[in-house]
Amino acid sequence: MSFRRPPAVSFVALALAAGLTGGATAAPPSASAAAPDIDVDRVLGHLADLESIAAAHGGNRAHGRPGYAASLDHVQGLLDAAGYETHREPFTSGGATGWNLIAEWPYAATDEVLMAGAHLDSVRAGAGINDNGSGSAAILEVALAVAEADLRPGKQLRFGWWGAEELGLVGSRAHVAGLSAAERERFSAYLNFDMIGSPNAGYFVYDDDAAIEALFSDWFAERGIVTEPAVEARNRSDHAPFLSAGITVGGLFTGAGYTMTAAQAAQWGGTAGLPFDPCYHRVCDTLANLDETALDLNTDALAYAIWELS
Repeated sequence: MSFRRPPAVSFVALALAAGLTGGATAAPPSASAAAPDIDVDRVLGHLADLESIAAAHGGNRAHGRPGYAASLDHVQGLLDAAGYETHREPFTSGGATGWNLIAEWPYAATDEVLMAGAHLDSVRAGAGINDNGSGSAAILEVALAVAEADLRPGKQLRFGWWGAEELGLVGSRAHVAGLSAAERERFSAYLNFDMIGSPNAGYFVYDDDAAIEALFSDWFAERGIVTEPAVEARNRSDHAPFLSAGITVGGLFTGAGYTMTAAQAAQWGGTAGLPFDPCYHRVCDTLANLDETALDLNTDALAYAIWELS
């Protein structure tokens, strides 16, 4: 999340490839089939890959740095192997070329678009595992789950990994600016996932659209979890350009630099007086900087929304 006030194929990919190529072919499920329970260990595997990529490329995955390009190569390779149609969108910021990665699932009954996105870049201070490896890894695993299920949705499923978010939503702004009026009208919704594994986690839902907010809030309520509007995230992540273009948006968030209150700590079991992410934009944003329960729940909620809304 931007702070703006007003290698080789991983073990996860190998397991996925085995699941996609082995055994008898089952009849494809409809889009109304129940969403899968996403294995959080798979999401953590993607995060371990991103941390390793950062370590091998100067300690970060920031725009204009080799760690970002290597992260993009890695994610695109997994999606290509799973059957997605992928392409990169180049843009320039600060004198350096960056890219968004767009992945389309090639099956849909209509041309209406449901998109989920997350920014793939980190700040230069560190590997950016919660911000925003968490959102990037979660939508990657949900996209791979769509492929595993051989889903045949009613809507065109599109996934995006944005570049240079930390420099002012540069990649997502470029993407939206490049959409024609007709392309914008095809969107049913854009869902954003930026920081969903904060170590002192809150459970926040974007409140820009009442129906999508209720979809997420009801899902959490069924599990005994109270949600709050994602006030800290407003206009500070990649949903903002979509919202400004008149596209319906929603999303999830576990908090960044704001401080957890006593009331929030009581309802979520966190620590009052500390930030939701004490390592926000710091070198300590590593695999140790995660609440795995929050990451698991938010990824499952993400998958539920994709299955329900598609």
